[in-house]
Amino acid sequence: MSVGDGEPQGTLTVASRLSGYVRGGGIVTPLLTAAIAFFIGGLVVALTGANPFTTYKAIFDGSGLNWFFPWISSDDRTTAALNLQQTLILMTPLILTGLAVAYAFRAGLFNIGGQGQYFAGLYVGVWVGSTLHGLPGLLHILLAIVLGALAGAVWGGIAGFLKAATGANEVISTIMLNYCALWLGVWAFGLGGPLHSAREKSVPISDPVAHNARLPVWWGDPELQGLHIGFFIALAALAVFWVLLNRSVAGYEARAVGFNPDAAEYGGIDSGRTYAKVMLTCGAFAGLAGAIDVLGWQFTVATNDIQNAGVVGAGFIGIAVALLGRNTTSGVFFSALLFGALINGTSVRNLDPAVFQPELATNLTLIIQGLIVLLVSAPVIVTSVYRLRPRRRPQAEDA
Repeated sequence: MSVGDGEPQGTLTVASRLSGYVRGGGIVTPLLTAAIAFFIGGLVVALTGANPFTTYKAIFDGSGLNWFFPWISSDDRTTAALNLQQTLILMTPLILTGLAVAYAFRAGLFNIGGQGQYFAGLYVGVWVGSTLHGLPGLLHILLAIVLGALAGAVWGGIAGFLKAATGANEVISTIMLNYCALWLGVWAFGLGGPLHSAREKSVPISDPVAHNARLPVWWGDPELQGLHIGFFIALAALAVFWVLLNRSVAGYEARAVGFNPDAAEYGGIDSGRTYAKVMLTCGAFAGLAGAIDVLGWQFTVATNDIQNAGVVGAGFIGIAVALLGRNTTSGVFFSALLFGALINGTSVRNLDPAVFQPELATNLTLIIQGLIVLLVSAPVIVTSVYRLRPRRRPQAEDA
């Protein structure tokens, strides 16, 4: 028995302890974490010879967040609106992949497979969107979105089933499933693959999504890739996440298992079945992100895009979004906004090379993401390592 708590040692998983840690500290913890990460990032900028304050201001303006300032000129407001539309487009999948990680955390699971689940939704979304011609536009969109979410759910459910049936570590299984999804896409959309474009014989790419299956643009010019209605689908998913977690039996069971699976089992909750349901739900969130991306602005899937996203994609950034957002609804929203603004603000299109080299700025974004994950998880990692050390027993006193 562990000292002072009356619970068997090893009952709580690393993911459940991390979930508990990031839920604590209110708003102070994420703000302090982000501030430290940006401070260290500023030091990196200074080491390159650039001005950190000027660089961060240029990134902020490039993200379009200055659109909310009432004092900017009309010309600057037009540019800011275009930039903000791109930021919100990038924010949309980050909300969903953040939820895919956050819900797993609340159940004591560490879902590293958001990228693979995102790929599953991406592949099915582009396949449905580029085929099944003749369907009405709304039905075509709904079918592509629903089947994309189901594909992600199935992909996530594999890890959940393995966890429930065999106790397989979800970190290992989801990482492996990421690679399976990546190379499955490279094969399917590669030259001669079953989903390779019939029009582009020499390019490893899919057929484009039909026009009636593309998500309508709500704000901006469709020709300039305005903000599509997928953003509101992501906001609706945030509401579903809150209701699911706080007002449903499934959410109660997930939280109970996340706090202590042994105690939950004693209370009549099947932890294995809960793990499976949670991973199905997480996969649906991430699969929905993939389907929305391909129907909202990508419209095609190329093998180069798949391999690039396999290194740093929305599924992996979702981990940082969930950690910084403390696995809460509002936290995931603002964290996704922060990372979406960073990605868009440091893009080659928006950042002035005279202020800071855009190529280096992209790496700056990765540094800040990594620092946030490290700063949030370091205390739990240290605690976990400490608990793994064998405790020295006091020697018996000589008689």
